[in-house]
Amino acid sequence: MHNSFPASGFMGNNLDGMWQAVEEFRSRFEKRSGTRAGRGELRTAILALLAERPMHGYQIIREIEERSGGSWKPSAGSVYPTLQLLADEGFVSTEESNGRKIYSLTEAGREDVASAETAAPWESTGSTSGFAALPKAGVELAQAAAQVGRTGTPKQVQEAVTVLEEARRRLYSILARD
Repeated sequence: MHNSFPASGFMGNNLDGMWQAVEEFRSRFEKRSGTRAGRGELRTAILALLAERPMHGYQIIREIEERSGGSWKPSAGSVYPTLQLLADEGFVSTEESNGRKIYSLTEAGREDVASAETAAPWESTGSTSGFAALPKAGVELAQAAAQVGRTGTPKQVQEAVTVLEEARRRLYSILARD
């Protein structure tokens, strides 16, 4: 069924161009290890996690990755210096346990978390930092469109084109609102 529709029925007569466009789109949003977060987000994330319980550095890394749905996995090279900075500021204390440094909030750290006006990055649904569901939804939409392109009938392909054109118009209308 790969060629169940005329080549001109979807993305012109260049099916390879469609696949290239889908792959390019997907690669823009694909999860990458060590994806950079916005300014201050790592600090906020670490403080939010330590407010729940003491942790060692790799627990913090795993928790951030898990809570962000895999869209953010900070590197050890960014987490440990941030922990050191927080310790220097008096927000975090360390203790040795089973050969590992366990980090916990100090009283000043708890006060900072309590007075913070920002939520943990993974709780921020309107965030532009990659935690929002938008990139994932966009990739899934592109994959669905590619599947229709591969296996759909000419009528199904045309229906999909109509849906995608409407979705594009509606997305731009979101930006046009005040």
